[in-house]
Amino acid sequence: MRGSRVPFSFSVSSALAMAACSVRLLTRLPMCAQKSQVLRPIHRLLSCPGTAAADARGEQPSSGSAETGSEDRTPKKRFSEVQKERREQAQRTILILCPNKVSEKKFLKYLSQHGPINNHFFFESFGLYAVVEFCQKDSVALLQSGARTPSMGTDAAIPFRSRFFNLKLKSSLDQTSEQSSVPCSNQSPPSNKKLFELLCDAESIDDQLNTLLKEFQLTEENTKLRYLTCSLIEDIAAAYFPDCAVRPFGSSVNSFGKLGCDLDMFLDLDEIGKFSAHKTSGNFLMEFQVKNVPSERVATQKILSVIGECLDQFGPGCVGVQKILNARCPLVRFSHQASGFQCDLTTNNRIALKSSELLYMFGALDSRVRALVFSVRCWARAHSLTSSIPGAWITNFSLTMMVIFFLQRRSPPILPTLDYLKMLADTEDQCIIEGHNCTFIRDLNRMKPSGNTETLELLLKEFFEYFGNFAFNKNSINIRQGREQNKPESSPLHIQNPFETSLNISKNVSQSQLQKFVDLARESAWILHQDDKGQPSPARSHPWGLAALLLPSVTKSTSRAKKSRKKPASERIKNLLDSIKSGSAENSSSTND
Repeated sequence: MRGSRVPFSFSVSSALAMAACSVRLLTRLPMCAQKSQVLRPIHRLLSCPGTAAADARGEQPSSGSAETGSEDRTPKKRFSEVQKERREQAQRTILILCPNKVSEKKFLKYLSQHGPINNHFFFESFGLYAVVEFCQKDSVALLQSGARTPSMGTDAAIPFRSRFFNLKLKSSLDQTSEQSSVPCSNQSPPSNKKLFELLCDAESIDDQLNTLLKEFQLTEENTKLRYLTCSLIEDIAAAYFPDCAVRPFGSSVNSFGKLGCDLDMFLDLDEIGKFSAHKTSGNFLMEFQVKNVPSERVATQKILSVIGECLDQFGPGCVGVQKILNARCPLVRFSHQASGFQCDLTTNNRIALKSSELLYMFGALDSRVRALVFSVRCWARAHSLTSSIPGAWITNFSLTMMVIFFLQRRSPPILPTLDYLKMLADTEDQCIIEGHNCTFIRDLNRMKPSGNTETLELLLKEFFEYFGNFAFNKNSINIRQGREQNKPESSPLHIQNPFETSLNISKNVSQSQLQKFVDLARESAWILHQDDKGQPSPARSHPWGLAALLLPSVTKSTSRAKKSRKKPASERIKNLLDSIKSGSAENSSSTND
Protein backbone atom coordinates (compact mmCIF):
# COMPACT_ATOMS: atom_id res chain seq x y z
CA MET A 1 0.00 0.00 0.00
CA ARG A 2 2.95 2.31 0.49
CA GLY A 3 3.41 4.77 -2.31
CA SER A 4 -0.19 4.44 -3.45
CA ARG A 5 -2.68 7.25 -3.10
CA VAL A 6 -5.84 6.63 -1.16
CA PRO A 7 -9.06 8.63 -0.82
CA PHE A 8 -9.34 11.46 1.65
CA SER A 9 -6.31 13.60 1.30
CA PHE A 10 -5.94 17.24 1.86
CA SER A 11 -6.94 20.04 -0.45
CA VAL A 12 -5.02 22.82 1.13
CA SER A 13 -4.24 25.81 -0.95
CA SER A 14 -4.41 27.94 2.14
CA ALA A 15 -1.71 25.82 3.70
CA LEU A 16 -1.76 24.78 7.26
CA ALA A 17 -0.10 27.27 9.58
CA MET A 18 2.09 24.65 11.21
CA ALA A 19 3.07 23.14 7.87
CA ALA A 20 3.91 26.61 6.71
CA CYS A 21 5.98 27.04 9.83
CA SER A 22 8.11 24.04 8.91
CA VAL A 23 9.08 25.20 5.47
CA ARG A 24 8.60 28.94 5.51
CA LEU A 25 11.24 31.34 6.66
CA LEU A 26 11.11 32.96 10.02
CA THR A 27 10.29 36.58 9.86
CA ARG A 28 12.04 39.86 10.17
CA LEU A 29 9.96 42.99 9.66
CA PRO A 30 6.26 43.72 9.27
CA MET A 31 5.19 45.11 5.93
CA CYS A 32 2.26 47.26 4.94
CA ALA A 33 -0.70 45.08 4.14
CA GLN A 34 -2.97 45.73 1.22
CA LYS A 35 -6.63 46.42 1.78
CA SER A 36 -8.57 43.52 3.31
CA GLN A 37 -5.38 41.55 3.80
CA VAL A 38 -3.72 40.63 7.06
CA LEU A 39 -0.57 42.40 8.17
CA ARG A 40 2.24 39.95 7.61
CA PRO A 41 5.96 40.22 8.25
CA ILE A 42 8.61 40.15 5.55
CA HIS A 43 10.25 36.76 5.22
CA ARG A 44 14.00 36.89 4.82
CA LEU A 45 15.25 34.23 2.41
CA LEU A 46 18.86 33.51 3.20
CA SER A 47 20.76 30.61 1.72
CA CYS A 48 22.35 28.95 4.72
CA PRO A 49 22.76 25.30 3.67
CA GLY A 50 20.96 22.76 5.80
CA THR A 51 18.42 25.19 7.23
CA ALA A 52 14.68 25.42 6.80
CA ALA A 53 15.28 28.75 5.10
CA ALA A 54 17.40 27.17 2.41
CA ASP A 55 14.66 24.66 1.59
CA ALA A 56 11.72 27.05 1.79
CA ARG A 57 12.00 28.74 -1.59
CA GLY A 58 10.23 26.01 -3.52
CA GLU A 59 7.85 24.93 -0.76
CA GLN A 60 6.17 28.08 0.50
CA PRO A 61 2.38 27.60 0.41
CA SER A 62 0.07 30.26 -0.91
CA SER A 63 -1.30 32.67 1.67
CA GLY A 64 -4.82 32.88 0.31
CA SER A 65 -7.68 30.52 0.95
CA ALA A 66 -8.26 27.60 -1.33
CA GLU A 67 -11.17 27.07 -3.64
CA THR A 68 -13.44 24.54 -2.03
CA GLY A 69 -12.36 21.04 -2.99
CA SER A 70 -9.17 22.13 -4.75
CA GLU A 71 -6.02 20.10 -4.28
CA ASP A 72 -2.58 21.40 -3.41
CA ARG A 73 -0.06 19.05 -4.99
CA THR A 74 2.93 20.46 -3.10
CA PRO A 75 4.54 17.65 -1.06
CA LYS A 76 3.63 17.99 2.60
CA LYS A 77 5.88 17.17 5.51
CA ARG A 78 4.83 14.82 8.25
CA PHE A 79 4.10 16.13 11.71
CA SER A 80 7.23 14.43 13.06
CA GLU A 81 9.35 16.06 10.36
CA VAL A 82 7.97 19.49 11.21
CA GLN A 83 8.67 18.90 14.91
CA LYS A 84 12.23 17.78 14.25
CA GLU A 85 13.05 20.73 12.00
CA ARG A 86 11.51 23.22 14.40
CA ARG A 87 13.45 21.81 17.33
CA GLU A 88 16.74 21.95 15.43
CA GLN A 89 15.89 25.48 14.36
CA ALA A 90 15.25 26.52 17.97
CA GLN A 91 18.58 25.07 19.13
CA ARG A 92 20.51 27.57 17.02
CA THR A 93 18.30 30.49 18.09
CA ILE A 94 18.84 33.00 20.90
CA LEU A 95 16.62 35.44 22.79
CA ILE A 96 17.96 38.90 23.61
CA LEU A 97 16.59 41.68 25.82
CA CYS A 98 17.61 44.83 23.94
CA PRO A 99 17.90 48.51 24.88
CA ASN A 100 14.83 50.53 23.91
CA LYS A 101 16.92 52.53 21.45
CA VAL A 102 19.09 50.24 19.39
CA SER A 103 20.38 50.44 15.84
CA GLU A 104 19.15 47.36 14.03
CA LYS A 105 21.98 47.63 11.51
CA LYS A 106 24.71 47.76 14.15
CA PHE A 107 22.93 45.12 16.22
CA LEU A 108 23.05 42.65 13.33
CA LYS A 109 26.61 43.60 12.44
CA TYR A 110 27.72 42.82 16.00
CA LEU A 111 25.96 39.45 16.10
CA SER A 112 27.27 38.51 12.65
CA GLN A 113 30.77 38.43 14.10
CA HIS A 114 29.78 35.12 15.68
CA GLY A 115 28.44 33.61 12.48
CA PRO A 116 25.95 34.17 9.66
CA ILE A 117 22.38 34.99 10.72
CA ASN A 118 19.52 33.13 9.09
CA ASN A 119 16.75 35.51 10.17
CA HIS A 120 15.53 37.60 13.07
CA PHE A 121 12.62 39.63 14.39
CA PHE A 122 11.84 42.00 17.26
CA PHE A 123 8.84 41.99 19.57
CA GLU A 124 7.71 43.80 22.70
CA SER A 125 6.77 42.11 25.94
CA PHE A 126 8.29 43.36 29.21
CA GLY A 127 10.76 45.34 27.16
CA LEU A 128 12.14 45.07 23.62
CA TYR A 129 13.26 41.59 22.63
CA ALA A 130 15.00 40.11 19.61
CA VAL A 131 14.84 36.51 18.40
CA VAL A 132 17.87 35.69 16.27
CA GLU A 133 18.41 32.42 14.42
CA PHE A 134 21.96 31.63 13.36
CA CYS A 135 22.78 29.37 10.43
CA GLN A 136 24.98 27.14 12.59
CA LYS A 137 24.61 26.00 16.17
CA ASP A 138 28.31 26.71 16.81
CA SER A 139 27.58 30.43 16.54
CA VAL A 140 25.48 30.23 19.70
CA ALA A 141 28.35 28.62 21.63
CA LEU A 142 30.73 31.28 20.34
CA LEU A 143 28.39 34.05 21.51
CA GLN A 144 28.02 32.39 24.91
CA SER A 145 31.78 32.20 25.34
CA GLY A 146 32.02 35.98 24.95
CA ALA A 147 29.14 36.81 27.31
CA ARG A 148 29.65 37.67 30.97
CA THR A 149 27.68 37.40 34.17
CA PRO A 150 26.33 40.89 35.02
CA SER A 151 27.39 42.83 38.06
CA MET A 152 24.41 43.24 40.38
CA GLY A 153 25.82 45.81 42.80
CA THR A 154 24.73 44.93 46.32
CA ASP A 155 22.76 41.90 45.06
CA ALA A 156 24.30 38.60 43.98
CA ALA A 157 23.79 37.01 40.57
CA ILE A 158 23.39 33.28 40.00
CA PRO A 159 25.88 32.47 37.22
CA PHE A 160 23.50 30.61 34.92
CA ARG A 161 24.63 30.09 31.33
CA SER A 162 21.70 30.12 28.86
CA ARG A 163 20.67 31.37 25.42
CA PHE A 164 18.71 34.22 26.94
CA PHE A 165 20.91 37.32 26.86
CA ASN A 166 20.79 40.94 27.98
CA LEU A 167 22.33 43.40 25.51
CA LYS A 168 23.99 46.46 26.99
CA LEU A 169 25.33 49.51 25.16
CA LYS A 170 28.90 50.49 26.03
CA SER A 171 28.03 54.01 24.90
CA SER A 172 24.78 55.47 23.63
CA LEU A 173 26.55 58.21 21.67
CA ASP A 174 27.11 56.13 18.54
CA GLN A 175 23.41 55.17 18.50
CA THR A 176 22.01 58.69 18.35
CA SER A 177 22.02 58.85 14.54
CA GLU A 178 19.90 55.70 14.27
CA GLN A 179 17.34 55.94 17.04
CA SER A 180 14.32 55.25 14.87
CA SER A 181 12.04 52.69 16.46
CA VAL A 182 12.74 49.07 15.57
CA PRO A 183 9.77 47.47 13.76
CA CYS A 184 8.20 44.85 16.00
CA SER A 185 6.27 41.69 15.23
CA ASN A 186 2.73 41.58 16.60
CA GLN A 187 2.18 38.75 19.08
CA SER A 188 -1.46 39.51 19.98
CA PRO A 189 -4.81 38.89 18.29
CA PRO A 190 -6.76 41.89 16.96
CA SER A 191 -9.02 43.90 19.21
CA ASN A 192 -12.76 43.25 19.10
CA LYS A 193 -13.28 46.57 17.34
CA LYS A 194 -10.71 45.77 14.67
CA LEU A 195 -12.11 42.26 14.20
CA PHE A 196 -15.67 43.57 13.70
CA GLU A 197 -14.42 46.10 11.15
CA LEU A 198 -12.66 43.37 9.18
CA LEU A 199 -15.64 41.02 9.32
CA CYS A 200 -18.14 43.70 8.29
CA ASP A 201 -15.92 44.72 5.36
CA ALA A 202 -15.71 41.15 4.07
CA GLU A 203 -17.42 40.20 0.83
CA SER A 204 -19.13 37.01 2.04
CA ILE A 205 -19.50 34.74 5.05
CA ASP A 206 -16.84 32.48 3.55
CA ASP A 207 -14.54 35.50 3.41
CA GLN A 208 -15.42 36.33 7.02
CA LEU A 209 -14.39 32.87 8.26
CA ASN A 210 -11.11 32.99 6.34
CA THR A 211 -10.42 36.52 7.61
CA LEU A 212 -10.95 35.45 11.22
CA LEU A 213 -8.59 32.50 10.67
CA LYS A 214 -5.85 34.73 9.26
CA GLU A 215 -6.18 37.23 12.10
CA PHE A 216 -6.12 34.69 14.94
CA GLN A 217 -3.85 31.87 13.76
CA LEU A 218 -0.31 31.64 15.09
CA THR A 219 2.13 33.65 13.04
CA GLU A 220 5.51 32.40 11.92
CA GLU A 221 7.24 34.51 14.56
CA ASN A 222 4.93 33.37 17.34
CA THR A 223 5.46 29.74 16.41
CA LYS A 224 9.22 30.19 16.40
CA LEU A 225 9.03 31.87 19.81
CA ARG A 226 7.09 28.90 21.21
CA TYR A 227 9.67 26.38 20.07
CA LEU A 228 12.47 28.61 21.37
CA THR A 229 10.80 28.82 24.78
CA CYS A 230 10.62 25.01 24.93
CA SER A 231 14.27 24.83 23.90
CA LEU A 232 15.29 27.23 26.68
CA ILE A 233 13.43 25.09 29.24
CA GLU A 234 15.11 22.01 27.77
CA ASP A 235 18.51 23.58 28.48
CA ILE A 236 17.56 23.79 32.16
CA ALA A 237 16.20 20.23 32.34
CA ALA A 238 19.28 18.90 30.53
CA ALA A 239 21.39 19.71 33.59
CA TYR A 240 19.75 16.67 35.21
CA PHE A 241 18.73 14.70 32.11
CA PRO A 242 21.30 15.36 29.36
CA ASP A 243 19.42 13.47 26.62
CA CYS A 244 15.94 14.81 27.37
CA ALA A 245 13.74 16.83 25.04
CA VAL A 246 11.07 19.41 25.89
CA ARG A 247 8.41 19.22 23.20
CA PRO A 248 5.42 21.51 22.66
CA PHE A 249 2.01 19.90 22.19
CA GLY A 250 -1.60 20.97 21.98
CA SER A 251 -2.64 24.23 20.35
CA SER A 252 0.94 25.37 19.79
CA VAL A 253 1.54 22.60 17.24
CA ASN A 254 -1.80 21.10 16.13
CA SER A 255 -2.59 24.03 13.73
CA PHE A 256 -5.62 25.16 15.78
CA GLY A 257 -3.78 27.46 18.18
CA LYS A 258 -4.62 31.16 18.25
CA LEU A 259 -2.43 34.09 19.19
CA GLY A 260 -2.27 34.33 22.96
CA CYS A 261 -2.98 30.66 23.69
CA ASP A 262 -1.07 28.88 26.45
CA LEU A 263 2.08 26.90 25.75
CA ASP A 264 1.76 23.22 26.73
CA MET A 265 5.03 21.29 26.81
CA PHE A 266 6.19 17.93 28.06
CA LEU A 267 9.54 16.65 29.24
CA ASP A 268 10.35 13.64 27.05
CA LEU A 269 12.70 11.23 28.84
CA ASP A 270 12.08 8.19 26.64
CA GLU A 271 15.34 8.47 24.75
CA ILE A 272 17.51 8.48 27.87
CA GLY A 273 19.48 5.25 28.12
CA LYS A 274 18.28 3.93 24.76
CA PHE A 275 21.35 4.89 22.75
CA SER A 276 23.52 2.07 21.49
CA ALA A 277 26.62 3.33 19.71
CA HIS A 278 27.92 -0.15 19.02
CA LYS A 279 27.23 -3.72 19.97
CA THR A 280 29.73 -5.49 22.19
CA SER A 281 30.47 -9.18 22.35
CA GLY A 282 30.51 -11.24 25.48
CA ASN A 283 28.00 -12.29 28.09
CA PHE A 284 27.67 -8.83 29.66
CA LEU A 285 25.03 -6.11 29.65
CA MET A 286 25.75 -2.63 31.03
CA GLU A 287 22.98 -0.66 32.72
CA PHE A 288 22.83 2.70 34.48
CA GLN A 289 22.68 2.73 38.26
CA VAL A 290 19.38 4.41 39.22
CA LYS A 291 17.13 5.06 42.19
CA ASN A 292 13.90 3.10 42.48
CA VAL A 293 10.54 4.60 43.41
CA PRO A 294 7.17 2.89 44.11
CA SER A 295 5.44 3.91 40.86
CA GLU A 296 5.77 5.85 37.63
CA ARG A 297 3.50 8.54 39.07
CA VAL A 298 5.86 9.03 42.01
CA ALA A 299 8.78 9.24 39.58
CA THR A 300 6.91 11.88 37.57
CA GLN A 301 6.16 13.89 40.71
CA LYS A 302 9.79 13.79 41.86
CA ILE A 303 11.13 14.79 38.43
CA LEU A 304 8.70 17.69 38.03
CA SER A 305 9.35 18.84 41.59
CA VAL A 306 13.07 19.16 40.88
CA ILE A 307 12.57 20.80 37.46
CA GLY A 308 10.02 23.20 38.96
CA GLU A 309 12.48 24.18 41.65
CA CYS A 310 15.19 24.78 39.03
CA LEU A 311 12.85 26.98 36.97
CA ASP A 312 11.91 28.95 40.05
CA GLN A 313 15.46 29.43 41.34
CA PHE A 314 17.60 29.50 38.20
CA GLY A 315 15.39 29.90 35.12
CA PRO A 316 15.82 33.37 33.57
CA GLY A 317 12.41 34.90 32.88
CA CYS A 318 10.46 32.08 34.60
CA VAL A 319 8.10 33.60 37.18
CA GLY A 320 5.06 32.50 39.17
CA VAL A 321 6.18 28.86 39.28
CA GLN A 322 3.54 26.48 40.70
CA LYS A 323 4.17 22.78 41.24
CA ILE A 324 0.77 21.09 40.82
CA LEU A 325 1.91 17.55 41.53
CA ASN A 326 -1.26 15.93 42.88
CA ALA A 327 -3.36 16.55 39.76
CA ARG A 328 -4.42 13.59 37.59
CA CYS A 329 -1.64 14.67 35.27
CA PRO A 330 1.07 16.29 37.45
CA LEU A 331 2.46 19.52 36.03
CA VAL A 332 4.53 22.61 36.66
CA ARG A 333 2.81 25.87 35.72
CA PHE A 334 4.73 29.10 35.20
CA SER A 335 4.89 32.28 33.17
CA HIS A 336 7.73 32.89 30.74
CA GLN A 337 7.99 36.63 31.15
CA ALA A 338 9.99 37.41 28.02
CA SER A 339 7.74 35.57 25.58
CA GLY A 340 4.56 36.34 27.50
CA PHE A 341 3.46 32.68 27.42
CA GLN A 342 1.64 30.91 30.23
CA CYS A 343 3.29 27.49 30.31
CA ASP A 344 2.30 24.05 31.58
CA LEU A 345 5.09 21.45 31.78
CA THR A 346 4.28 17.75 32.14
CA THR A 347 6.44 14.69 31.57
CA ASN A 348 6.21 11.76 29.16
CA ASN A 349 2.79 12.88 27.93
CA ARG A 350 3.10 11.05 24.60
CA ILE A 351 -0.63 10.45 24.07
CA ALA A 352 -1.20 14.21 24.16
CA LEU A 353 1.45 14.66 21.46
CA LYS A 354 -0.21 11.95 19.39
CA SER A 355 -3.54 13.76 19.74
CA SER A 356 -1.81 16.91 18.51
CA GLU A 357 -0.57 15.02 15.47
CA LEU A 358 -4.07 13.72 14.75
CA LEU A 359 -5.55 17.22 14.84
CA TYR A 360 -2.69 18.44 12.65
CA MET A 361 -3.69 15.74 10.14
CA PHE A 362 -7.35 16.72 10.19
CA GLY A 363 -6.45 20.38 9.79
CA ALA A 364 -4.33 19.55 6.75
CA LEU A 365 -6.86 17.29 5.04
CA ASP A 366 -9.16 20.13 3.96
CA SER A 367 -8.74 23.91 3.91
CA ARG A 368 -12.19 24.46 5.43
CA VAL A 369 -11.51 22.58 8.67
CA ARG A 370 -9.38 25.18 10.43
CA ALA A 371 -11.54 28.10 9.31
CA LEU A 372 -14.64 26.42 10.73
CA VAL A 373 -12.94 25.42 14.00
CA PHE A 374 -11.54 28.91 14.59
CA SER A 375 -14.93 30.51 13.97
CA VAL A 376 -16.83 28.10 16.24
CA ARG A 377 -14.29 28.60 19.00
CA CYS A 378 -14.46 32.39 18.65
CA TRP A 379 -18.25 32.22 18.73
CA ALA A 380 -18.16 30.07 21.87
CA ARG A 381 -15.76 32.41 23.63
CA ALA A 382 -17.85 35.47 22.69
CA HIS A 383 -20.84 33.90 24.46
CA SER A 384 -18.84 32.62 27.48
CA LEU A 385 -19.37 29.00 26.51
CA THR A 386 -15.65 28.44 27.03
CA SER A 387 -13.33 29.87 29.66
CA SER A 388 -9.65 29.85 30.55
CA ILE A 389 -10.70 28.98 34.10
CA PRO A 390 -11.37 25.25 34.76
CA GLY A 391 -15.02 24.53 35.44
CA ALA A 392 -18.23 23.18 33.91
CA TRP A 393 -17.66 24.87 30.56
CA ILE A 394 -17.12 23.21 27.18
CA THR A 395 -13.43 23.17 26.28
CA ASN A 396 -11.86 24.17 22.97
CA PHE A 397 -10.75 20.56 22.52
CA SER A 398 -14.36 19.37 22.84
CA LEU A 399 -15.53 21.99 20.32
CA THR A 400 -12.83 20.86 17.88
CA MET A 401 -13.97 17.24 18.25
CA MET A 402 -17.55 18.35 17.56
CA VAL A 403 -16.53 20.15 14.37
CA ILE A 404 -14.53 17.12 13.20
CA PHE A 405 -17.45 14.81 13.95
CA PHE A 406 -19.84 17.11 12.08
CA LEU A 407 -17.55 17.13 9.02
CA GLN A 408 -17.35 13.34 9.14
CA ARG A 409 -21.16 13.26 8.95
CA ARG A 410 -21.44 15.32 5.76
CA SER A 411 -22.40 13.68 2.48
CA PRO A 412 -19.91 13.04 1.07
CA PRO A 413 -17.74 13.23 4.19
CA ILE A 414 -15.23 16.07 4.37
CA LEU A 415 -13.08 14.26 6.94
CA PRO A 416 -12.45 10.53 7.32
CA THR A 417 -12.99 8.63 10.54
CA LEU A 418 -10.06 7.70 12.75
CA ASP A 419 -10.78 4.02 12.09
CA TYR A 420 -10.39 4.68 8.36
CA LEU A 421 -7.05 6.42 8.95
CA LYS A 422 -6.01 3.42 11.04
CA MET A 423 -6.96 1.04 8.24
CA LEU A 424 -4.67 2.94 5.83
CA ALA A 425 -1.69 2.82 8.19
CA ASP A 426 1.53 1.05 7.26
CA THR A 427 3.79 -0.92 9.55
CA GLU A 428 5.86 2.18 10.24
CA ASP A 429 2.69 3.97 11.43
CA GLN A 430 1.97 1.43 14.16
CA CYS A 431 1.87 3.12 17.55
CA ILE A 432 0.88 1.68 20.94
CA ILE A 433 1.17 4.03 23.92
CA GLU A 434 0.47 2.75 27.44
CA GLY A 435 -1.66 -0.02 25.98
CA HIS A 436 -3.72 2.33 23.78
CA ASN A 437 -3.75 1.88 20.01
CA CYS A 438 -2.77 5.27 18.58
CA THR A 439 -2.18 4.06 15.03
CA PHE A 440 -3.17 6.09 11.96
CA ILE A 441 -1.65 6.97 8.61
CA ARG A 442 0.83 9.83 8.91
CA ASP A 443 1.77 10.49 5.29
CA LEU A 444 -0.40 13.32 3.99
CA ASN A 445 0.88 12.81 0.46
CA ARG A 446 -0.86 9.44 0.18
CA MET A 447 -4.30 10.93 0.57
CA LYS A 448 -6.69 12.60 -1.85
CA PRO A 449 -9.18 15.38 -1.14
CA SER A 450 -12.82 14.86 -0.30
CA GLY A 451 -15.33 15.30 -3.12
CA ASN A 452 -17.46 17.54 -0.90
CA THR A 453 -17.64 21.12 -2.24
CA GLU A 454 -19.92 22.76 0.34
CA THR A 455 -19.17 26.38 1.21
CA LEU A 456 -18.05 27.54 4.64
CA GLU A 457 -21.26 29.54 4.92
CA LEU A 458 -23.37 26.43 4.49
CA LEU A 459 -21.18 24.38 6.81
CA LEU A 460 -21.36 26.99 9.58
CA LYS A 461 -25.14 27.17 9.29
CA GLU A 462 -25.50 23.39 9.19
CA PHE A 463 -23.14 22.96 12.15
CA PHE A 464 -25.41 25.06 14.36
CA GLU A 465 -28.52 23.29 13.08
CA TYR A 466 -26.98 19.85 13.56
CA PHE A 467 -25.97 20.37 17.18
CA GLY A 468 -29.00 22.52 17.93
CA ASN A 469 -31.03 19.37 17.30
CA PHE A 470 -28.54 16.72 18.47
CA ALA A 471 -29.91 14.12 20.91
CA PHE A 472 -27.33 14.78 23.63
CA ASN A 473 -29.54 13.02 26.16
CA LYS A 474 -28.93 9.61 24.58
CA ASN A 475 -26.11 9.86 22.01
CA SER A 476 -22.36 10.32 22.25
CA ILE A 477 -19.84 11.75 19.78
CA ASN A 478 -17.22 9.35 18.47
CA ILE A 479 -14.71 10.45 15.80
CA ARG A 480 -13.22 6.96 15.59
CA GLN A 481 -16.35 5.67 13.87
CA GLY A 482 -17.88 8.97 12.79
CA ARG A 483 -21.38 8.10 13.90
CA GLU A 484 -23.71 8.66 16.81
CA GLN A 485 -23.61 6.02 19.53
CA ASN A 486 -25.53 5.35 22.71
CA LYS A 487 -23.99 7.13 25.68
CA PRO A 488 -22.12 4.72 27.98
CA GLU A 489 -22.65 7.04 30.97
CA SER A 490 -25.06 9.67 32.26
CA SER A 491 -22.90 12.77 31.70
CA PRO A 492 -24.82 15.54 29.91
CA LEU A 493 -22.23 15.65 27.11
CA HIS A 494 -20.23 12.59 26.09
CA ILE A 495 -17.34 12.92 23.60
CA GLN A 496 -15.13 9.86 23.44
CA ASN A 497 -11.40 10.39 23.79
CA PRO A 498 -10.00 9.33 20.39
CA PHE A 499 -7.21 7.20 21.91
CA GLU A 500 -8.10 6.56 25.55
CA THR A 501 -11.55 5.38 24.47
CA SER A 502 -12.87 4.75 27.98
CA LEU A 503 -12.54 8.44 28.81
CA ASN A 504 -15.07 11.20 28.19
CA ILE A 505 -13.23 14.41 27.31
CA SER A 506 -16.33 16.49 28.16
CA LYS A 507 -17.19 14.87 31.49
CA ASN A 508 -16.82 18.25 33.20
CA VAL A 509 -19.65 19.90 31.22
CA SER A 510 -22.81 20.57 33.22
CA GLN A 511 -26.37 20.26 31.96
CA SER A 512 -26.93 24.01 32.18
CA GLN A 513 -23.83 24.75 30.09
CA LEU A 514 -24.84 22.17 27.50
CA GLN A 515 -28.34 23.66 27.29
CA LYS A 516 -26.79 27.10 26.87
CA PHE A 517 -24.76 25.73 23.94
CA VAL A 518 -27.87 24.21 22.34
CA ASP A 519 -29.88 27.44 22.74
CA LEU A 520 -27.11 29.54 21.23
CA ALA A 521 -26.59 27.09 18.37
CA ARG A 522 -30.28 27.30 17.43
CA GLU A 523 -30.26 31.06 17.69
CA SER A 524 -27.14 31.31 15.52
CA ALA A 525 -28.68 29.07 12.86
CA TRP A 526 -31.72 31.35 12.87
CA ILE A 527 -29.57 34.48 12.47
CA LEU A 528 -27.74 32.99 9.50
CA HIS A 529 -31.05 31.97 7.87
CA GLN A 530 -32.36 35.50 8.30
CA ASP A 531 -29.22 37.19 7.05
CA ASP A 532 -30.17 37.46 3.39
CA LYS A 533 -27.87 34.60 2.43
CA GLY A 534 -24.90 36.39 3.97
CA GLN A 535 -24.48 38.96 1.17
CA PRO A 536 -23.56 42.47 2.39
CA SER A 537 -25.19 45.51 0.82
CA PRO A 538 -23.83 49.06 0.53
CA ALA A 539 -26.57 50.32 2.82
CA ARG A 540 -25.91 47.73 5.50
CA SER A 541 -24.41 49.42 8.56
CA HIS A 542 -25.06 46.73 11.18
CA PRO A 543 -23.00 43.58 11.79
CA TRP A 544 -23.94 40.70 9.52
CA GLY A 545 -23.01 37.06 9.03
CA LEU A 546 -20.29 35.86 11.38
CA ALA A 547 -20.01 39.32 12.94
CA ALA A 548 -23.67 39.15 13.99
CA LEU A 549 -23.05 35.78 15.66
CA LEU A 550 -20.38 37.30 17.88
CA LEU A 551 -22.74 39.91 19.36
CA PRO A 552 -24.43 39.37 22.76
CA SER A 553 -27.14 36.76 22.51
CA VAL A 554 -30.83 37.58 22.48
CA THR A 555 -31.39 34.43 24.51
CA LYS A 556 -29.96 36.28 27.51
CA SER A 557 -32.74 38.83 27.35
CA THR A 558 -35.38 36.15 26.94
CA SER A 559 -34.06 33.77 29.58
CA ARG A 560 -35.86 35.60 32.40
CA ALA A 561 -39.19 35.16 30.66
CA LYS A 562 -38.79 31.46 29.91
CA LYS A 563 -40.61 30.34 33.00
CA SER A 564 -43.71 32.33 32.08
CA ARG A 565 -43.86 30.89 28.55
CA LYS A 566 -44.95 27.50 27.46
CA LYS A 567 -42.05 27.12 25.04
CA PRO A 568 -38.45 28.30 25.58
CA ALA A 569 -36.97 30.69 23.03
CA SER A 570 -34.75 27.96 21.63
CA GLU A 571 -37.77 25.74 20.96
CA ARG A 572 -39.54 28.54 19.12
CA ILE A 573 -36.42 29.14 17.03
CA LYS A 574 -36.22 25.41 16.30
CA ASN A 575 -39.83 25.39 15.08
CA LEU A 576 -39.19 28.45 12.91
CA LEU A 577 -36.12 26.80 11.39
CA ASP A 578 -38.15 23.69 10.63
CA SER A 579 -40.84 25.78 8.93
CA ILE A 580 -38.23 27.62 6.85
CA LYS A 581 -36.64 24.36 5.73
CA SER A 582 -39.99 22.78 4.87
CA GLY A 583 -40.98 25.93 2.97
CA SER A 584 -37.73 25.84 1.03
CA ALA A 585 -38.35 22.21 0.15
CA GLU A 586 -41.86 23.00 -1.13
CA ASN A 587 -40.58 25.89 -3.24
CA SER A 588 -37.89 23.68 -4.70
CA SER A 589 -40.45 20.98 -5.48
CA SER A 590 -42.83 23.42 -7.20
CA THR A 591 -39.95 24.85 -9.23
CA ASN A 592 -38.97 21.39 -10.42
CA ASP A 593 -42.57 20.65 -11.37
